[in-house]
Amino acid sequence: MINIKQDQPDEKAIRRTMTVPASAEQAFAVFTEGLASWWPAEYTWSQEVLETIAIEPGAGGRCFERGPHHFECDWGRVLAWEPPRRLVFSWQISPGREPQPNPTKASEVELRFTPEGEMATRIAFEHRGFERHGEGGDEYRAALDSPPGWSYILECYVKAVTAEKSLS
Repeated sequence: MINIKQDQPDEKAIRRTMTVPASAEQAFAVFTEGLASWWPAEYTWSQEVLETIAIEPGAGGRCFERGPHHFECDWGRVLAWEPPRRLVFSWQISPGREPQPNPTKASEVELRFTPEGEMATRIAFEHRGFERHGEGGDEYRAALDSPPGWSYILECYVKAVTAEKSLS
């Protein structure tokens, strides 16, 4: 059973915590290196023709998707890359679901991976800074805070970590 706890809202950040049956190294790797294996294709611009979605390692790395015919779209930048403990990236997708090239109009996503015993990791997720999106930021936050938003996306991630663990 997947247990993603929705924390009490504080300010306007979206927060979630979850525990996965994997080391912090494995959990970090599935989130970053394995993004294409679990990110819902329906939540990309390419949808069913998505070729890949990725996060380039290291501060300054691109968060991007690639589709057919050399279509490529950046949707963020890595702001902090501290494997296997912490990842922060800009969320350069506007409230209208279009790419936002201006980083000053981007919110931020942070994940912290904390070992809990040998084969479990607690992950604290936070998406903050919705006011930077300007008009529509509050509605955008509400949409991402709803069940088909980050809860669904993070469920896909937890399932991928759990499935990978059961294969090893």
